[in-house]
Amino acid sequence: MLCSPFLAVSQSRKVWLFHADNYFKKADYHNALINYQSALSDTLGLQSMVIPYEATVTKQKLKNKDTELDSTRKVPIKDYINHQIATCYMRTFDYKEAVSHFEKTSTYASYPEDVFHYGSAQMNVEQYEDAIKTFERYIRSENYSDSLLRTAQLNITGCYYATDKNNEKTKVVVKMADTNVFNKGTAAFAAMYFGDENRLLFTSARDGGVIFDPVLQDPNYLCDLYITEMNSDSTWGAAKNLGRPLNSAQHDASGCVSNKDVVYFTRWNDEDRTEQHIYLARMVNMKFYDAFKLPEPVNMPGYRSINPFVSMSGKTLYFSSNRPGGEGGMDLWKVSLDETGNITGDAINLGRPINSELDEVSPFFHQTSLTLFFSSNGHNSIGGLDIFKCSYDRKNRGWNNPVNMGMPINSSKDDAYIIWDNLMNKGYFSSDRAECDHGHCYDIYEVTNEPITIALEGYSYDDETGEILPNTQLTFKDIDFKFESFDIQTDQNGYYHKVLDKNQEIFLKAQAPSYFADAASVNTKTITETTTLLQDFYLKPIPTDEIELDGIEYDFNSAKLRPSSEEILDELYDFLMLNNNLVVEINSHTDCRGTDSYNKKLADRRAQSCVDYLIGKGIPKSRLVAKGYGESEPNYLKDNSKRPVLDADNKRIYLTEEYINSQEEEVTREEYHQRNRRTSFKVVGEGFDMDSL
Repeated sequence: MLCSPFLAVSQSRKVWLFHADNYFKKADYHNALINYQSALSDTLGLQSMVIPYEATVTKQKLKNKDTELDSTRKVPIKDYINHQIATCYMRTFDYKEAVSHFEKTSTYASYPEDVFHYGSAQMNVEQYEDAIKTFERYIRSENYSDSLLRTAQLNITGCYYATDKNNEKTKVVVKMADTNVFNKGTAAFAAMYFGDENRLLFTSARDGGVIFDPVLQDPNYLCDLYITEMNSDSTWGAAKNLGRPLNSAQHDASGCVSNKDVVYFTRWNDEDRTEQHIYLARMVNMKFYDAFKLPEPVNMPGYRSINPFVSMSGKTLYFSSNRPGGEGGMDLWKVSLDETGNITGDAINLGRPINSELDEVSPFFHQTSLTLFFSSNGHNSIGGLDIFKCSYDRKNRGWNNPVNMGMPINSSKDDAYIIWDNLMNKGYFSSDRAECDHGHCYDIYEVTNEPITIALEGYSYDDETGEILPNTQLTFKDIDFKFESFDIQTDQNGYYHKVLDKNQEIFLKAQAPSYFADAASVNTKTITETTTLLQDFYLKPIPTDEIELDGIEYDFNSAKLRPSSEEILDELYDFLMLNNNLVVEINSHTDCRGTDSYNKKLADRRAQSCVDYLIGKGIPKSRLVAKGYGESEPNYLKDNSKRPVLDADNKRIYLTEEYINSQEEEVTREEYHQRNRRTSFKVVGEGFDMDSL
C-alpha cells in the first residue's frame, strides 16, 4: 500500500510522456509542451489548444526527423523531458522561455547540441554578444555535429551583421497594419495581392471563421483566408472571410491567385501538423468551387509543401517543401503550370545559392525587378527567419547571392511573407516580433521603402591612348519609349553623372568629333535599393585609312552580292545606325588582272551594289558614296593582327603587280591578288544630321 502512490505517479508520468511524444511527433508543440510539463511535475492537468502558426521549421538536420532524440542515445528521463520542454518552447517561438530552459539543458552531458540551441535562442532575444560566446563555446567543444558546426559559424556572422549599424535602413518605415482590418485574433500573416494592388488576400485566425463544430472548434485557433479592398481614402475596408467551400474547418492559409482565376493555398489540420499540402480552387466572380489537393509533383506523400506563389504570367508556381532532392530542411521549388492552372512536368529545386541546408520559405517573385524575395534561417540571419532578396541575372541565366534585407524589416524573431508593389515603394510582411500571450503570434506589418536613388556615372576615354575625352556627347534613349531622348555632355575631366528613374531600360550612346561612337545599355528595373551604376565609354579614333569589310563576295564577273556578303553589310548597317553622324564612302577594289577600264567599271558597279543594299535598309542616300577604284589602289601587306608589315625603311609594303610577281610560290601570288580584291569603307564626313532630312 505504501508503494501504490509511487506506482501511480510512475504510471501517470508514462501517460503524460506518451501523449507528449505523440503531440511532438505531429508537430503540435504547444500541447506537447503541456504534457511534458505534466510529466515533469505530475501536477498540471491535460489541456488541448493549438496555436495557429503555419510553418514549423527545423534548426538542424537529424537522421530521425520526427524527434530530437537520437534513438541510439540513452539519457536520464529527467534530462529528456527538460530537453523536450526547451525544444517545444523553441518550436512555439517562445524564445524567452527557450533561453531560460536551454541555459539549463546546455549543461547536460546528455545533450551537447543544446549549447547550439541555447545560442540560437539568445539570438532570438537580441542577446547577440552572449550568443557569439555560446556558439564559440559549441565550436570549441568536442561533441559538435558537422551540420550544426557550420550553422553555428553562420550564426556568428548573423550576430555580427545584427550589431552593425550600417545594416539598419534608417529610412525604411515599418508599422503594424491596421488592427481592425488585419491583426485581429491570435494570428495574421501572408498578405498577398489579389488581382491588383488594391485588394489583399491574407490569413487570419479570429472570431467569425469557418468551423463545423462550435463545441469542439474555436475559430480563434483555425486559420482562414480573408480579403480586403482599398477604400477611396486609401484605407483598407473591412476584412471579409472568403467562406466555404474555399475555407474549411481545417487550417487554410498563405494563399495566392493567378491570372487564370485560380487560388492556390496551404491546408492542414491539427491531427497531424506535419501533413501540410497545397490546394487549388477555381473561382468565377469571387464564387469558389471545391478545392482539391495538387498531385505528387507538388505534394509528395510524407512531406510538407506550403507557401504557394504563382508568377505574374501564371506559368510558374513557386512553393516550399522538405521533399527529397533539396539542399536540406525546407527548400524553394518551382513547377510549370498549363493554360488552365494545372501543374505540368516535375518540380525543380531552385538550388544554390537560394536554398541552404536549413529552411527557405514564403517565396515572392517581383516581376518588375526580377527579384525573388523569401525567408530563411540558413543564410546570415539575425535570428529565426529573416527576409532575403535574390536578383535574377538574365545574362548568366542564374540567381545572384541572397542579400539580407536588414533592419527594421528583419528582427531577432521570425520575419516572412514579404510582398512589394510594382515600384517597390510599399509592401507588407509578417513577423512575430510583438509580444504575444503564447510567445508566437504572427502579425502583418506595412513597410514603406526608403527612397531609391539610382545614379549613373563614369568617364569617356580615347580607346587607343587611354586619355580622357572631355565634352563627349551622351545620348539617353528609353527602349520602352516612356520618355523623350535627351543629351548630356561629359565635363572637362571626361566625367558625367546622371540620376535615373526606377523601372527603366536605357540605351546610351557616346559621341565625340573624330571618333567612332561607343554604346551601352542600363537597366534600372532590377534595382531594389539606392545604387550608383558605373559606365565608362571608350571611343576609337576614326582612321584616315579605309576599313576592310572582310567577307564581301560577288558572283564571278558580276556585281551581284552573295548572301554571305549581305550578312556583312547588315553589320555595317548597325555600325552606321550607331554612328548616324558620319558620311562614308563604300569603295571596291579589283586585282591587276584585266584591263584598267574594265576593272574600274566592275568596281564601280560592286561599290554601288553595297550602297544600294544599305539604302534599301534605310540608310539615307546622302550619307553614302559609292566609289570604284579598280586596280588603282593596291592593298598593303598586313600581319595576322591586321597591322601593316613594314620594310627595312619602316614603310608599308604595297601589293603591287611587281611585288606580287616577285613571289616564288603560286599560292602566295594568288593570295595577294585575293587581298587586292576587296570592299572597304572610310569616313569622308562628320556632322551629318538625320533630323535635317
